[in-house]
Amino acid sequence: MTACIVGWAHTPFGRLEGETVESLIVRVATQALADAGIDAGDVDEIVLGHFNAGFSAQDFTAALVLQASPDLRFKRASRVENACATGSAAVHQGLKAIAAKAARIVLVVGAEQMTTTPTAEIGRNLLKASYVREEADIDGGFAGIFGQIAARYFQRWGDQSDALARIAAKNHKNGVGNPYAQIRKDLGYEFCRTESEKNPRVAGPLKRTDCSLVSDGAAAVVLADVATALKLGKAVAFRAAEHVQDFLPMSKRDVLKLEGCAQAWTRALASAGIALSNLSFVETHDCFTIAELIEYEAMGLVPEGQGTRAVAEGLTEKNGPLPVNPSGGLKAKGHPIGATGVSMHALTAMQLMGAAGDIQVRNASLGGIFNMGGTAVANYVSILERIK
Repeated sequence: MTACIVGWAHTPFGRLEGETVESLIVRVATQALADAGIDAGDVDEIVLGHFNAGFSAQDFTAALVLQASPDLRFKRASRVENACATGSAAVHQGLKAIAAKAARIVLVVGAEQMTTTPTAEIGRNLLKASYVREEADIDGGFAGIFGQIAARYFQRWGDQSDALARIAAKNHKNGVGNPYAQIRKDLGYEFCRTESEKNPRVAGPLKRTDCSLVSDGAAAVVLADVATALKLGKAVAFRAAEHVQDFLPMSKRDVLKLEGCAQAWTRALASAGIALSNLSFVETHDCFTIAELIEYEAMGLVPEGQGTRAVAEGLTEKNGPLPVNPSGGLKAKGHPIGATGVSMHALTAMQLMGAAGDIQVRNASLGGIFNMGGTAVANYVSILERIK
């Protein structure tokens, strides 16, 4: 382990009236440094995760973090992007700077403002994270892509509508206790299972309750090397941090296996020297419920084609053997793209410090994170544990 999370900040996710990308970035940067008890002048490097792709007129954003304090002026600042895994890409970039001894303290911020963009443009912007040559004409944007994946999965393994509804219901129930969540309402299994005027079909077998939300929001974490972290008020260490990139075209791989996700989990668990069963909980990338279902198989919780077992047997419930998305996941929390991965790391750190309030998992000691970009093209797994 080379680095720890020593502070964090998180805005609510949702339609945030009166906010800008700049105001969101400045707010969490300021709050995270205060939470860590670190002066802005002691920061060595800044990494901003911001996808954009048309969501913001301001496209050169790394230096906006400096607006949080004049003491950040002249610090190294870079923006990173890796589709919906942009936030984790920023976190992992910060870890690399510390591992290389190029930095002792790194401020990582993730932000996105999506709701000010017209609906039709949102779909086009998101499709820029697909293989445009072959996939840009799929109806329904990324919902259409995952709708096709769901249809293929159903064809191969049978109708999984019950399992998808149970995943949606689980995550919405968990999200009730998350003060940052965009939807804090227990929708219930029946509502999620039933196609209705309020829950229409969106693409393939996916209904509205199977799809994550268009959101604004930001999150930040402060990273420090272990020696520095142990002198501060709290320290949540990285037992593992793995990144696996797969082919961009879906035509070059079996998208029902999410092999990049599986590889990232295999490498991270080996690096941490643990088994999946040692984890206290997992925050995973449920951009669509079918993604979470297949991720159960990719992480090794259940065999291929048996993702439905995980929900039918209660394995992933908050009080189950491996709680998955105790935060409510992207499904309830929202998905401001650049912020999502940073949010996952902040919320996992909160869990491990026993500071997660109503979403707290009992006796949480090891937390796993999976954040992906595209259709499991960019795959990031982090494993965290508290050391102070």
